[in-house]
Amino acid sequence: MTDHLLIESGGPQTGPACERFVGDAVRLAGDGHRVVLFLVENGVTAALPGASPAVAALLRDGGELWVDAFSAAQRALPAADLLPASRMVEMDDVAARLLAPEVRAVWH
Repeated sequence: MTDHLLIESGGPQTGPACERFVGDAVRLAGDGHRVVLFLVENGVTAALPGASPAVAALLRDGGELWVDAFSAAQRALPAADLLPASRMVEMDDVAARLLAPEVRAVWH
């Protein structure tokens, strides 16, 4: 199976587009793919409890949730305020994932 890195930069405030994009991640995880959803810029708000039903579904289906530490700090969102399963990461973590040969990436 292919590994996927899906990058969400808009977040729930963009309306249904964010939920549809994260829904793609849920379907991939449900099909047995390893999926990492990386939230960056305003997308980090999707890691707040209750902000995105699709993010909760992804976590239930075995997907990983990465949150850009810089973007979260810029929005005064400490890790303690985010979903417990989220992982704060730096850009070097994302770069390493992007450079892995088995990873397909999509930015939204």
